[in-house]
Amino acid sequence: MDCIFCKLANGEIPTDLVYEDEKVAAFRDVNPVAPVHILVVPKKHYVSLEDIPFDEMSIIADIHAAIRKISDKEGFAVDGYRIINNCGKDGGQEVPHIHYHVLAGKKLTKLVTD
Repeated sequence: MDCIFCKLANGEIPTDLVYEDEKVAAFRDVNPVAPVHILVVPKKHYVSLEDIPFDEMSIIADIHAAIRKISDKEGFAVDGYRIINNCGKDGGQEVPHIHYHVLAGKKLTKLVTD
């Protein structure tokens, strides 16, 4: 499979890895939109939330547990952060591998302005 996030999550391409366990990997975004911009992905390839079989939905809890651990380790849990998942083309998803953006490090503006 030629998926950039699969390659990053599985160590085939070097990245600034901030978290890893057997199911989830997290790394800094190369084009950050906030002082802290981390991408959290499952190591198994799923295109989006709609692609995950119902009997594998526990991966979403695994991703959120990883985000909690990262927020504690990186120290931004106290001031707050934003978690974003874009699902599908109209939802703004650019890479066809489910991923969560974790944004922190400053006071964030409103999510949708129009």
